[in-house]
Amino acid sequence: MKINTYKFFVSDSLKGLKRNRTVSIAAAATVAATLFILGIFVLAILNINQGVKDVESKVEAKIYLNNNITTSQQNDLENKLKNSDGVTEVTYESKSQAMDKFKEQLGPENKGLVAGMEKDNPMPTSYTVKVKEPSMLSGVVAGIKNMPGIETIKDGREAVDKLVKVTNGIKWVGITLFLILIGVSLFLIGNTIKITVYSRRREIGIMKFIGATDWFIRWPFLMEGMVIGFIGSLVSVVLLYYAYRAVFIKFSNSFIAMQMVQPGYIFTNILGLFLLTGVIIGAAGSILSIRKFLAV
Repeated sequence: MKINTYKFFVSDSLKGLKRNRTVSIAAAATVAATLFILGIFVLAILNINQGVKDVESKVEAKIYLNNNITTSQQNDLENKLKNSDGVTEVTYESKSQAMDKFKEQLGPENKGLVAGMEKDNPMPTSYTVKVKEPSMLSGVVAGIKNMPGIETIKDGREAVDKLVKVTNGIKWVGITLFLILIGVSLFLIGNTIKITVYSRRREIGIMKFIGATDWFIRWPFLMEGMVIGFIGSLVSVVLLYYAYRAVFIKFSNSFIAMQMVQPGYIFTNILGLFLLTGVIIGAAGSILSIRKFLAV
């Protein structure tokens, strides 16, 4: 493509944007809103995934024993746990150790609540099991759940499964809203291009008459849509950064911030993807409107 031709396309597309300023701004704002909402859901999913990884790294099983368990049954259970695939640590907690931990959790001001309970200690004995990988825990639990002397088993995988379900729910809501707003964006960008095409229909007729190719006529409109998409996506990234940064600062002094994605992630990982998405949305809106409106 010659430089003069390229300059003509750029100049022509900018004239179209100025000529239909109000509709162009509305279309760019819709693209910005579309990608901003998408960005909120992307960041939400990323942060939840961070939380899932943190929870998974601490996943363990707690096996509580009933009071009637025999020494032989307890030894069999302990040996089974220690020899299970993937198990890295097995910790036994006696009734007295469980009571001491309970007192510590209550604090010195509430010690009176457990006064006299040591004689008939109601706390259960238990084993805490840690594994190499969270996925291995279900296999360990399955291997010992039917053994005698076990009162109940608490598997930390339940918390992970709940977080995964929440993540999937947010993901589908985000995809649905994103698709709806893309449809609105395509409609507004398409209308912007249609108005431009209609206002220049005589000029387009003359261009075709003197031998202009189809793509020579299409390019200015295509670039117009791409500019709208680019501006909208750039605005969305800036808004997303400052909105997320404000939330991050609010939680900066809490434990939550340690689990959150850093605000800089938006510019290093999301900016390029959103700019490309915005340009594609703009180009798609232009192509669809030109195909329907122009006999070129």
